[in-house]
Amino acid sequence: MTEPVEERAPEPEFRLKFKRLSLNHIPRVLLLERECYPDPWTQGMFMQELENVNSHFYVAYLDETIIGYGGFWLLVDEAHVTRVTVAPAHRRQGYGMEIMRFLMDRAYHAGAVIVRLEVRETNTPAQKMYKKLGFITEGRRPGYYQTTGEAALLMSFRF
Repeated sequence: MTEPVEERAPEPEFRLKFKRLSLNHIPRVLLLERECYPDPWTQGMFMQELENVNSHFYVAYLDETIIGYGGFWLLVDEAHVTRVTVAPAHRRQGYGMEIMRFLMDRAYHAGAVIVRLEVRETNTPAQKMYKKLGFITEGRRPGYYQTTGEAALLMSFRF
């Protein structure tokens, strides 16, 4: 008599390779950060990610090149996405979706039951991507982004 086989969800397949953020990644990440944001994170902010026990931050490689990164903080059973970035030359190719799927998979396996994030109200490509992943809009924070005064939309996904 054979034992029943436990069903497991298949591991997601990724074109990108992911590595946990380390000190040697920071120079490249800072270049991307300045290229992608009007209010880029500083070296000190990325150093804090390395020291924060709640931080799960990864760089995304295409072949041997870092083309993006993303991270979340796990607070009890909630994952709060802090950053999702794709180099401009690699946008609109599904890499942002892949980074988010990777982060969501990591959050789930770390015990999260919900994923939350803020997204610029003017960033409609990102909003569309989050909606495709099953996120819903929960609210709006006026003036959330200090440099531009833009509002943020609050979005969430429940596992």
